[in-house]
Amino acid sequence: MELSYLFYLSSGLFLGWSLGANDASNIFGTAVGSKMVRFTTIALISCFFIILGSVYGGSGTSQTLGSLGAVNALAGAFMVALAAALAVYSMARTGLTVSSSQAVVGAIIGWNIYAGKPTDLEVLAQICSTWTICPLLSGVVAVLLYGLFKKTLQYSHLHLLMQDQITRIGLVVTAAISAYALGANNIANAVGMFVESCPFKPIHIGNVGTFTPEQVLFFLGAVAVSVGILTYSKKVIMTVGNNLMKMTPISAWIVVLAQAIVLLLFSSVSLHNWLEAHSLPALPLVPVSSTQAVIGAIVGIGLLKGGRGINWAIVGKIIVGWVAAPVISLTICFISLFFLENVFNQIVYLPD
Repeated sequence: MELSYLFYLSSGLFLGWSLGANDASNIFGTAVGSKMVRFTTIALISCFFIILGSVYGGSGTSQTLGSLGAVNALAGAFMVALAAALAVYSMARTGLTVSSSQAVVGAIIGWNIYAGKPTDLEVLAQICSTWTICPLLSGVVAVLLYGLFKKTLQYSHLHLLMQDQITRIGLVVTAAISAYALGANNIANAVGMFVESCPFKPIHIGNVGTFTPEQVLFFLGAVAVSVGILTYSKKVIMTVGNNLMKMTPISAWIVVLAQAIVLLLFSSVSLHNWLEAHSLPALPLVPVSSTQAVIGAIVGIGLLKGGRGINWAIVGKIIVGWVAAPVISLTICFISLFFLENVFNQIVYLPD
């Protein structure tokens, strides 16, 4: 394997690290913010399941991003990933969680514009529609789950200590499911642009099975995401976990569960194929924003309770971040590609 590939891949790993630092709040920010689970415990569990989800479930959404813009030069893929990473990292430093999915889409469009390649408007419209559908769907799912859980508690007559114990266990289990969903849905954001130029060889592990080159690439990206979670995620976690709205343990559990369900709906190839085979409407297989899913769930529960507990000022800042992320990454990518091609003499795109 050429060292040059590893050098170019470093920007994708940096993006993975930024994704972990930013999106850990979406996996277990509410659990930590409600002081029901220790950060270290839930972070390690989440890292394991992110790797699992990335390796075994990440292929579906990566194909959609490839349709938006097939970045066909290694130096171009390097800059797409770096531009998105810089946009996410710069905004994560403010303590506000932003959408890495939107940053990546912005960077890919920036590459398309610079390379003179057409952007598939149908795919772009499909992706952009999820930026509205995702938080709305998550809010609806959270409200339904919250109502169902409250009814169940009313008829179960469980002691408060037993409720507390069940909620703690539920938060850990749900965080594991959510981490798997995040890996399956969002690993394409970190390293999906390197799939076409991937030089890895298949890895055979006895009778256990074979890891494809794509799975090896996704594994490396997932490790970078895990490092981001362990090293730089606490500040963002406290923004989503407690500052947006004071979370009860039950609310924290429902938020994480709703987010996991929504991400799985947008990344499950088998569910997508089953729905289409039965002529039922299927959600597109696209990397959606786990940030939007969590915010939608929190706001949904907040509105169910009357809306008075929601910090609308923080909601407004987060929405501004969602709008700014793709614009910032597009601008960074376009300008950087110019310098990469004309100053460093790198091939940033190949002719059709």
